[in-house]
Amino acid sequence: MDNTTLTIIWTVIGIILFPIILKNKAPYGRHTTKKWGKTISNKAGWIIMELPALLICPLFYFTNTTNLPSLNTFFVGLWIIHYINRTIIFPFRIKTKGKKMPLAIALSAIFFNTINGVINGYFLSVTDYSLSNSPLIIAGFFIFFIGLVLNIHSDNKLISLRENTQVNNYTIPKGGLFNKISCPNYFGELTEWFGFAIMTFNIGSLSFFVWTFINLVPRALSHHNWYKINFENYPKNRKAIIPYIL
Repeated sequence: MDNTTLTIIWTVIGIILFPIILKNKAPYGRHTTKKWGKTISNKAGWIIMELPALLICPLFYFTNTTNLPSLNTFFVGLWIIHYINRTIIFPFRIKTKGKKMPLAIALSAIFFNTINGVINGYFLSVTDYSLSNSPLIIAGFFIFFIGLVLNIHSDNKLISLRENTQVNNYTIPKGGLFNKISCPNYFGELTEWFGFAIMTFNIGSLSFFVWTFINLVPRALSHHNWYKINFENYPKNRKAIIPYIL
């Protein structure tokens, strides 16, 4: 069985699991529960579960290519930029002292990030890119960059809110895209990987976008419902993750 077929199977598995993930909140952050067994530090868990994505895709790529001055390397560089922020910078900025996450969640995320790291590292190392695809590359990069900025800006806003909180260390975020959706940080990440899939135009990056959607949309819906339950004055016109739609 070739790698394209395996990637399609991996994507179909995610689509099949999507309804199940929709019905079951991931038990970390504001949805933390002790029912999932042993817990670890939220900050340590975040680093551990994101680390495979940061390391495996670049390692797989750089050990399977000799053509370093290429568009492929540029794409891998964008992957590294995103995951340096998610794996190293973000966990040390979040104000979650004393918070825990289930070890099972961290382990499942390690598995997920390992598979996606291998898939993306492989397809980025074997796909030939040329400037004849420049319209897709330029459009995809523009979308990716907007998503990256939105993701980081939204994270900054949420981190700053921890200094003046109301309910269980949470308050209602306001301003910018927060006036339209509850989770612009997730919308930013979705936008990033949508742009990346357009830019790189391979089955691996498309699969990763689909899996990102499968993971983030249920999470955003859970956050959105949590806000509505815990804050009586939560704006009724806000959507969860996609402005005006979802």
